[in-house]
This record gives sequence, structure tokens and C-alpha cells, in this order.
Amino acid sequence: MWLKKKIKQYREILLYLFFGGLTTLVNAIFYFLSSWGLSLDAWLSSVIAWLFAVLFAFFTNKIIVFKSKAKSGSAVREVLLFFGARLASLLLNTAVMLVFVDLLALNEPIFFVIGQIIVLVFNYIASKFLIFKRKEESIDE
Repeated sequence: MWLKKKIKQYREILLYLFFGGLTTLVNAIFYFLSSWGLSLDAWLSSVIAWLFAVLFAFFTNKIIVFKSKAKSGSAVREVLLFFGARLASLLLNTAVMLVFVDLLALNEPIFFVIGQIIVLVFNYIASKFLIFKRKEESIDE
């Protein structure tokens, strides 16, 4: 009973973390399929993997995690904001690594993890409060 209540209370965050893990798996699968399977360069494989991972994350976040019912123009807005936020988080993570690892020569594994945590929090906040926010006054719902 207690566990069921806590799962219901934190459902959105638990689903976000679960599908985030699956997004990471999608990224790895497409990276290795592109790199090893198609013998593409690492940078191109990385871009392809990122695109598939972001598409997977968009649909799982929209449909399962945040249960967005947006249609037409609002759905296009969601896609554009989602990709924009993911590009921003990529730049944010790159900045963390550039400053703390490359410039200040601090511990790479620690700042890799810190960067990932920052990205996770940034993406959740962007998704919940900007991209998939619910508007009672919206005509699309």
C-alpha cells in the first residue's frame, strides 16, 4: 500500500528516469549500428544516434510521461521546443566538459557525471514546465 502510493506520487519522475535509460540505450544502439554496422565516421554516427534518441525521447515523454494531448500547431511547437531544449542541453553538457575538464583539468569522470545530472535536471524542467505544460485554456485539449 505504501509503495503503491509512493509510485503513484512519483510516477512522472520514475517514468522520466526509466525512459531516459531507454533513450540512452537507443542512442548506443544507433551509434554502434552506424559506426560498426555502416562503417560511418564517429561524428556522423554520433549525430545519427542523437537524432534517433531525441525522437524516441520526444514520443515517450509526450505520450507516456507527460501525457500531452496537443494537436496540430501545438504539437509542432512541442517538437520544436523539445529539439531546441535538447540542443541547449547538449551545449550545456559540452560547456561543463570544456570548462571543468579541458580548461581547468579537473577530474573527467566526476564532471562527466555532474554534466549528465545537470542535463537530466535541465531536460526534465524544460519538458515539464515549457514543452509539455498543460494549459486548461488551450483549445487543443
